[in-house]
Amino acid sequence: MATPARDPITCHVLDTTTGRPAPEISINLICTTAPDIVFNCTTNADGRILLWNNTQGPNGAEGSFVKTHSGVTATLHWLIGQYAQQTATSACPAGSSVWKLQFDTGSYYGAGNTFFPTVELTFLVKEGEHFHVPLLLGPYSFTTYRGS
Repeated sequence: MATPARDPITCHVLDTTTGRPAPEISINLICTTAPDIVFNCTTNADGRILLWNNTQGPNGAEGSFVKTHSGVTATLHWLIGQYAQQTATSACPAGSSVWKLQFDTGSYYGAGNTFFPTVELTFLVKEGEHFHVPLLLGPYSFTTYRGS
């Protein structure tokens, strides 16, 4: 089976102070219904994450839950489908799940050089769709939107 070009949730970070992509930012992706399963990656030279990892422990092995669900991409799809709300709530429409992206912006700008050492974005994911979350980042501000 061919490796997918991208996972169902991707992100992109642009540094507004330089007008360029922000490489080497560590990011965690978490489904709020299953917070113990953490996907992680570091932005590439273009400031993007297209494929996530699930490394655990000192040797960086893939977690057993992810292994039993046939890898990261398959696990992401499974979690999105498994935790899609069957009935609507005020916080989550039917067919959706709530996810978080946690950006380690403090390490990117350096200790004491940013007002936001961590930027955490919480958003809804609807089963069957791709979600791209851009972050426009400065040391004292950030903004985001639903990308394409």
